[in-house]
Amino acid sequence: MSSKILSGANIGLDAQVVEVEADLGGGQGGIFIVVGLPDTAIQEARERVWSAIKNTGLDFPRSKIVVNLAPADIRKEGPAYDLPIALALLITAGVLELDLEDQNAIYVGELSLDGRLRPVSGILPLALMIKEKNFSRIYLPEENAEEAALINNIEIIPIKNLKQIFLHLTKQEIITPFKTTGIAKFITTPNFEVDMAFVKGQEHAKRALEIAASAGHNVLMSGPPGSGKTLLAKAMTTILPPMTEEEILEVTKIYSVAGKLSTDKPLILERPFRTPHHSSSAVALVGGGSFPRPGEISLAHKGVLFLDEFPEFPRIVLENLRQPLEDGVVTVSRAQGTLTFPARFTLIASQNPCPCGYYSDPERTCICTQTQIIKYQKRISGPLLDRIDLHIEVPKVKFEKLTNDSLSESSENIRERVNRARQKQILRFKNLKIGTNAEMGAKEIKEFCQIDAPTQELLRTAMQQLKLSARGYHRILKVARTIADLDEAEQIELSHVAEALQYRTKIE
Repeated sequence: MSSKILSGANIGLDAQVVEVEADLGGGQGGIFIVVGLPDTAIQEARERVWSAIKNTGLDFPRSKIVVNLAPADIRKEGPAYDLPIALALLITAGVLELDLEDQNAIYVGELSLDGRLRPVSGILPLALMIKEKNFSRIYLPEENAEEAALINNIEIIPIKNLKQIFLHLTKQEIITPFKTTGIAKFITTPNFEVDMAFVKGQEHAKRALEIAASAGHNVLMSGPPGSGKTLLAKAMTTILPPMTEEEILEVTKIYSVAGKLSTDKPLILERPFRTPHHSSSAVALVGGGSFPRPGEISLAHKGVLFLDEFPEFPRIVLENLRQPLEDGVVTVSRAQGTLTFPARFTLIASQNPCPCGYYSDPERTCICTQTQIIKYQKRISGPLLDRIDLHIEVPKVKFEKLTNDSLSESSENIRERVNRARQKQILRFKNLKIGTNAEMGAKEIKEFCQIDAPTQELLRTAMQQLKLSARGYHRILKVARTIADLDEAEQIELSHVAEALQYRTKIE
């Protein structure tokens, strides 16, 4: 006799139904085979399932057991198949029988040796799949119930242990379904630890970050140690507009698949701020592994990726940023297949002007040789620098400004202007698949970035003097479009392009 239980596998950021089939055959007892491209964690399920069933007080089949995870051409990973394997065996042994609705339910959960269920990662994509494909319900560990409850109109049955689900399925003790909540009740006013008001001086840098926040432009800050680059980067998230419900679900799904959601906080409400160390590998940054997982650039999706000490990152690692900066996605190719993860982030990078950090400091003498300075500055390739829209100097803050008790403009005020600029872009691109000026391609630039003859002449001169590439020319127009939006101007004016040009001079 064979049986079938439905479960799910996360492929990238999406979930797919997996059929867990069990069959009892003749032959020597104690043989337990799992097929269907399982990883080591699934192979070890044999010991967990056997102990969980025994310690729950149920009969474990004593003949040869074969478990198949279908479709067999998709690699399966993780311990989430423990529960469906155990239930499939109990059905095959005649100990358990499911009604029609429970046959059409999804089962996930890791079993401990005493039969308790442990939480698993990737529940949100599974819940979304259940809603899209009209399955009746999902059985999962109770610690995962709140995460699944973010999706409305699905029935969630939280399970503590194998015995509890057995009694429920045999109609002896019915479990109360977990109430779905949606995400609206979790949305609150953010409480930021930093604020632009506490950043002394650096008005030019703040203006550049306001422009960047208004349309998702990338920024490179250069200045001596202690000038406030890190504080400015941290304050960047405080001026970004709040995430929409769609963005919240999208970001939370990435963290769910990556296993970075805590059980007491099942939702990512604030825009991510990721700060990988410069010793990070390419896999840590862009994602990968034998079973590809999202990397730092995907974990920064819809938020900020801050790369401090930019030239200290290995050049081969930084070159992996080219595709995400251009396309907003990262493609990870492995022998098992190719997966695409979203990576629409705002890059904030910071660097010192030289190895000692004081090349541009008027008060301290740089101890680096010219050869060391050139070698240091060449660690970042020209094509990568060309993809950064705003290049700004962050000079040392004067004593008078540091001791000034008056506060600068608050993040809340800046955020209001950023929100208005974003709303103009949402209206502008409502019939397109983009949302901000930074995402515009050549077609959109031609349509939305028209300039008059004097402005065109200014750009012509700038291209000749700065030796701008075609990409640099387009990025200037996109930044100018954002500056015009902040000024609530319908057309790009000469002053907007002139300001945009200020942020390109450093790379040429």
